[in-house]
Amino acid sequence: VRHFFAVYLNQLLGCSLVLAVQALYSASDDVIELTPSNFNREVIQSDSLWLVEFYAPWCGHCRNLAPDWKKAATALKGIVKVGAVDADQHKSLGGQYGVRGFPTIKIFGANKNKPEEYQGGRSSQAIVDGAMNALRNLVKERLSGRSGGSDYKQSGGSGSSGGNKKDVVELTDDNFDKMVLDSDDVWLVEFFAPWCGHCKNLEPEWAAAATAVKEQTKGKVRLGAVDATVHQAVSGRYGIRGFPTIKIFRKGEEPEDYQGGRTRGDIIEKALDLFSDNAPPPELLEILSEDVLKKTCEDSQLCIIAVLPHILDTGAAGRNSYLDVMVKMAEKYKKKMWGWLWTEAGAQMELESSLGIGGFGYPAMAAINTRKMKFALLRGSFSETGIHEFLRELSVGRGSTATLGGGVMPKIHTVEPWDGKDGQLPVEEDYDLSDVELDDFKDEL
Repeated sequence: VRHFFAVYLNQLLGCSLVLAVQALYSASDDVIELTPSNFNREVIQSDSLWLVEFYAPWCGHCRNLAPDWKKAATALKGIVKVGAVDADQHKSLGGQYGVRGFPTIKIFGANKNKPEEYQGGRSSQAIVDGAMNALRNLVKERLSGRSGGSDYKQSGGSGSSGGNKKDVVELTDDNFDKMVLDSDDVWLVEFFAPWCGHCKNLEPEWAAAATAVKEQTKGKVRLGAVDATVHQAVSGRYGIRGFPTIKIFRKGEEPEDYQGGRTRGDIIEKALDLFSDNAPPPELLEILSEDVLKKTCEDSQLCIIAVLPHILDTGAAGRNSYLDVMVKMAEKYKKKMWGWLWTEAGAQMELESSLGIGGFGYPAMAAINTRKMKFALLRGSFSETGIHEFLRELSVGRGSTATLGGGVMPKIHTVEPWDGKDGQLPVEEDYDLSDVELDDFKDEL
């Protein structure tokens, strides 16, 4: 009996612990819980300024933030709305806004389609200050008449859609082959009928997804629509029997049926997966100038930078082995759309100093978030296994981070690119000592 009771108690405690971890926010908090079912109504259609945290219950940084987030929500009650999305449970909602790490905080202001990333501190006071600054800016925009809500409202579409109908490409019997089949882009195509109720329900979701996908994939994944009652040749070619039917088109492949959900979040998530699957791995670049670092890191949420040993220490073969590991990791993590850079030890000393790299040897690696001026260092081995573990921890918000030295990007020197060859020692100048008598040095010795 005692054994049974002990087992039962352990299970009960275990369940309680899991529940405690998951329940970061409750109904008694002033933090509004957001889900795919209420996000559009609560946030997108709202005239209020919103601060929204995207979190995962198991994320240590998220648990640390929770008390301050609750405190800020209470302080801002009635002034700015504060919400939270469990992006681990609601992956489609996180994917819709490009959330790739936890916690991510977004500010939904005048244009709800284009939220800004919150870059401030994580204390309750810093969060309140950031919210009030954003509110001040929103009021100034409204006074100046610059604030016009979402792009979709301005284009004359339905205000609740959160997208722009113009971003959905109208496809016909005449333009389908040229636009879709001959294109290098990936296409999601909806075949609809104007009288179809389900098609009408899908329309605002399709429009919103088209706008978001266009921005997040830089036009590499496109959403189109075919009125199947008018353009019967192309509809018949693909055996369209019901409405709406959504098909995925990739160049050189047979079209496949879209099997996902019909919310904008579901559609965006699928589109981003298609984009990642078809995208080439990011290019691994040598840091040759400030422009290379700036462009690569500013366009990416994270920049992965390796400092490799001097060419005299490894030779070309040794260096190429390190670069091969980085290329494989860039391929493995290409869906993250991070930037990948490398430099030789000693070539960018200010960068090494700001990252605190020089003290524990080469090769070394750091992941930098230039927007937040935070970085994390690889503490394990410079191998596929070691780097994968390092990046996996960062992806889920578990990595240990520090502030970049001085809080600004260090000076980057312009250097010559590696020529791909083994290094050569500098040639020393020869001195002719044949006419020097050793006796000349006796007095000095």
